[in-house]
Amino acid sequence: MEVVLDIGSLADDSGYLDLGVTLVSPDEDVLAYSVDTTGDEVFELRFRDLRTGADLDDVVPRSYYGGGWSADSRWFFYTVHDEAYRPHEIWRHRLGTPASQDVRVLAEPDERFELTLRSARSGDVLLILAESRDTGETWVVDAHAPESPPRSAGGRRPGVVYRAEHQREADGPGRLLLVTNDDAVEFRLVACPVPLEHEQDHGSWHEVRAEDPAERLERVDALEGHVVMSHRADFEHRLRVVPADDLAGPGPVVRSRFPGGAVHLARNTAYDATTVRVVDRAHVEPPVWADVDLATGDVADVLRQEAPGHDPSRYVTQRHALPAPDGVTVPATVVRHRDTPLDGTAPALLYGYGAYEYTFEPEWDPALPSLLDRGVVFVHAHVRGGGEGGRRWWLDGRLEHKQHTFGDHAAVADGLAGLVDGDRLATRGLSAGGLLQGAVLSQRPDRWRAVVAEVPFVDVVTTMLDASIPLTVNEWDEWGDPRRRADFDWMLAYSPYDNLPPAGGRPDLLVTGAVHDPRVMVHEPAKWVAALRATDPEWSPRCVFRCELGAGAHVGPSGRFGHLAYEAEVLAWVLDRLGVGGSAS
Repeated sequence: MEVVLDIGSLADDSGYLDLGVTLVSPDEDVLAYSVDTTGDEVFELRFRDLRTGADLDDVVPRSYYGGGWSADSRWFFYTVHDEAYRPHEIWRHRLGTPASQDVRVLAEPDERFELTLRSARSGDVLLILAESRDTGETWVVDAHAPESPPRSAGGRRPGVVYRAEHQREADGPGRLLLVTNDDAVEFRLVACPVPLEHEQDHGSWHEVRAEDPAERLERVDALEGHVVMSHRADFEHRLRVVPADDLAGPGPVVRSRFPGGAVHLARNTAYDATTVRVVDRAHVEPPVWADVDLATGDVADVLRQEAPGHDPSRYVTQRHALPAPDGVTVPATVVRHRDTPLDGTAPALLYGYGAYEYTFEPEWDPALPSLLDRGVVFVHAHVRGGGEGGRRWWLDGRLEHKQHTFGDHAAVADGLAGLVDGDRLATRGLSAGGLLQGAVLSQRPDRWRAVVAEVPFVDVVTTMLDASIPLTVNEWDEWGDPRRRADFDWMLAYSPYDNLPPAGGRPDLLVTGAVHDPRVMVHEPAKWVAALRATDPEWSPRCVFRCELGAGAHVGPSGRFGHLAYEAEVLAWVLDRLGVGGSAS
């Protein structure tokens, strides 16, 4: 084993470090990597010669997430964001030349759209995606001709999203596989030629796998002879392996071995591999990496992450289904110590997010057992607005349906009656999940013993009216455009800053923020805290504002120990408010 990048040595005196990209060149001689040492998500792009261990002179001072190599390992493509932190340009750098000679490959003028970039697994093309919340377009660059212009694979149509993967064929440039919602709410798979000579529209597409309304098709990864399909079914992330010449076939399905778990494709599987590496995770199960035989679907474990002293059998994970006010059933994952009864006596911490069709997949968290070992039940509410239930689950929790997110979270809390102690219930969420916490604080202040709102988006109308700050214009398709009267009305109806809870009955509140956070400006949680304190002075000492003044990002401090220290602070506050003391059993 050889260390090619000592991450700890890259941090400066601030102690903060985040890596944006780490991509090895096709010839395996150079590592492209980027670093952020403040938390503002502005990354410096560097290149390391893996033969000597020394960094090259090439330095790109400003870049963002995403990147890709040319097939000859001489060119690197990267993303650049504007002053509003919108990734809006793709640039090309030639190794051995100064960044001032880099060439802009593509620019996205529409402020609703962001650009992302990656290399196809085949290594033959680079894929550039321009996407708003509900519309997308994909461009293709020939990795064997890196100075050629990008070509559109299907044009751009309002409301239509498509994401591409490259599939080699015996002759010619191969074809593209497109995962799209075109005439398919939960997405279908179509194929089209690789647009190397000219741009093309969707008239070149033909269906190779129809939509299954019970499954949300998320992405496909092409390998030699097979395609791996990532999808969601029954609120669970799964993989399906199908032959390359039978994309409509059933194929073996790989599911998590753990209750409430999720299995995903791991990184760095070669295109010509006969097995594919997957990773299986759950809340109280350290990750297990395994190889799946592409021909048979057989699974063989390769590595299990060590967790000294941790015994997963001490914990129980169950799925509960609870009714929302409109009759929709909302699932919740309930995790507890085996000795903690679900008889209405145990305190609980409820977690929720519910936005962007994003899913917080279950992941091993070393801090969670410290909560469970003290008799606290952890509940993850899979509320509408997130992606757990597929595209329809998101559509029913955005824009004018946003109240469903908040109602679902409160409904889960109410539905836990008889299972946990309703008088000792805390709730927690981050960013858009912080908005969720602010909304349920205002709408149901009597429901909670304590609320943790991390970097919360709480001044909804004011923020969405200011197009000069990050994440406004390209967020209108998620929250609404308050310049339109109907949008203004529904946003104002739930905005936590504009709907403060009544004085005299508020639960304890912990709010976090970060000076360098580029996603939720620090003034937003700060002014919310100020308004809350001013409107209930007697309660104000029970409202804590934890602000990261130094280097720190949207999700808190970096590094394993920095994150654990932050998590310890939050959980200690929660335990104290729930009346749970003493050491873990």
